[in-house]
Amino acid sequence: MPMTQGLMRRKSIAAALANGDQGLARSLSGLDLTLLGIGAIIGAGIFVLTGVAAATKAGPALALSFVMGALACGFAALVYAELASTVPLSGSAYTYTYVTLGELPAWIIGWDLILEYALACATVAIGWSGYFLRLLEGIGITLPAALTHGPAEGGIVNLPAFAVMLLISLLLAVGVRQTSVANALIVILKLAVIGIFLYAAVPHVQPANWQPFMPFGWSGVMAGAGLIFFAYIGFDAVSTAAEEAKNPQRDMPIGIITSLVLCTLLYIAVTVVLTGIAPYSTLDVADPIAFALVQVGEHFAAGATAVGAVAGLTSVLLVMMYGQTRVFYAMSRDGLLPAAFSEVHPRFRTPARTTLATGLLIAIAAGVLPIHEVASLVNVGTLAAFVMVSVAVLYLRRAQPDLPRPFRTPWMPWTPIFAIVSCGYLIASLEAVTLWRFVIWMAIGVVVYFAYARRHSALRQA
Repeated sequence: MPMTQGLMRRKSIAAALANGDQGLARSLSGLDLTLLGIGAIIGAGIFVLTGVAAATKAGPALALSFVMGALACGFAALVYAELASTVPLSGSAYTYTYVTLGELPAWIIGWDLILEYALACATVAIGWSGYFLRLLEGIGITLPAALTHGPAEGGIVNLPAFAVMLLISLLLAVGVRQTSVANALIVILKLAVIGIFLYAAVPHVQPANWQPFMPFGWSGVMAGAGLIFFAYIGFDAVSTAAEEAKNPQRDMPIGIITSLVLCTLLYIAVTVVLTGIAPYSTLDVADPIAFALVQVGEHFAAGATAVGAVAGLTSVLLVMMYGQTRVFYAMSRDGLLPAAFSEVHPRFRTPARTTLATGLLIAIAAGVLPIHEVASLVNVGTLAAFVMVSVAVLYLRRAQPDLPRPFRTPWMPWTPIFAIVSCGYLIASLEAVTLWRFVIWMAIGVVVYFAYARRHSALRQA
């Protein structure tokens, strides 16, 4: 069977770019994209996962875990920057794979991204609910237990988690420009809160708390990197915004690389200070930063941190939900999902119907399901996407060496090779049950592809 008619048929880059100019509004600058990345990267990782990872995986050496995660992400970010500037379209890794490796690999990675973003949104919404309820308790308001827990936990619905997902969906449906403004304000707030934490905590650092530095050994450092990798998926969400960037060839590399570098430095600083003011073994709590500040008597800073956590998780929800709907939009435009997913609202020029419907489903999941151990499942999906994109850039350099590339990945071919090796190493550090769940999800995706997507593919119809 010819390549263009088989499972590996590829989209033409030129045709894809021409089609992309007909849909979404280009309204985001390089600064907007950088703030979008920071909005996604600084959130659950810094406010929640740092404590769990330090207490159960890496100890004070969690700073090294962030370095290892950042190295894997750094290689991947350079690869993403090349593809995002060369193929500035919605869909992130899905689109990059479609124009290089072909339809079936693209479908697999798109199906992977659907899982990644949906679970990330639901998980962060539940975490947001916990911090929000803590703030309400601080001003004397307590909601009934039936409205703060799902049925499996003895309640009716986690109302705050349900409500925040609906509000995020409405905001995204109205317009990405309004969303980016809201995200920028939230990013400024939570960066200020992190500054308050560092200012209040540094005088209380006790070097004795850093001993032993690596209590779980190097395997613990890598296990910590596999867990906190959840924190780094934000720059993948930046690449989904390529079709709405004003000058994607210039702005996409700026947004992806700048947000990653800034956030890595913040993560390392917060981790070093956090494990310096409290013994690592005490940090396995839902709000480790606020908890540690309370232990050293900084109650005002602890309250400010809770406010920052709510703001930080809100911006993560904005960006994760944004990425989810744009992947749906790209896959639908290619015929692999029903056409309703790619309908653009005539006034707002956003996929409003898809955004609201997706938001409702995730809101229901966040409101009624007790979601446990999903961070690792999100991570394996992200790492798999990074590996696929790295393979794609290697292939495209060989297959189309003369293709215009506004940003070129340096140190080729070693950068994508290092990305593949480092991401593969982190995947291997995850628990076996996580990998099996991922395999089952991928198997379901293959069934859906042959049952629906393959027959409705726009390339096949053409």
